[in-house]
Amino acid sequence: MQPFINHTGIVAAMDRSNVDTDQIIPKQFLKRIERTGFGQFLFFDWRFHPDGTTNEDFELNQDRFSNASVLVARKNFGNGSSREHAVWALDDYGFRCVIAESFADIFYNNCSKNGVLPVVLTSSEVETIHQNVASNPGYELTIDLEKNLVTDTAGFSATFEIDAYRRQCFLEGLDHIALTLRHEDKISQYEQRAAAN
Repeated sequence: MQPFINHTGIVAAMDRSNVDTDQIIPKQFLKRIERTGFGQFLFFDWRFHPDGTTNEDFELNQDRFSNASVLVARKNFGNGSSREHAVWALDDYGFRCVIAESFADIFYNNCSKNGVLPVVLTSSEVETIHQNVASNPGYELTIDLEKNLVTDTAGFSATFEIDAYRRQCFLEGLDHIALTLRHEDKISQYEQRAAAN
């Protein structure tokens, strides 16, 4: 997992509440067994018409969001089924951080296991970001995980909370496998003892 310490990126605005995982990554794309390659299918049913042509009315299809690495939505982002593929798709598309008023619990946990930082801000702070995106093409935010702070260059500043364990895993780029491998010597010793018995 890539460490997340301090990230500055263009913000894409999705002015929607209750964005569910079935829209983030539709079910027909869940057949892949690897974690990569899902970005092309992110929000597929919204990004494309049934005939495969691009839906120009969908937010993320706007040219100014083509290099966005921060996504801002509204409340209850990532609700629905528990598919981890939703986070894989966001990550593979290029998003390092999702900002919302609230997240579905399982989606929030899946973000933490896969290096996409979920940031909860107040409704007024999220509204300010949406307004700033609308009025400033190329609008960027800096997310500083060491300070738990979201800022821009025009004076916006908001703090966010994240539990200490999750925060440390992000800062060091540790998923569950990497955490387990920190005890590789003890695991090896146990296996040697078990083999000897």
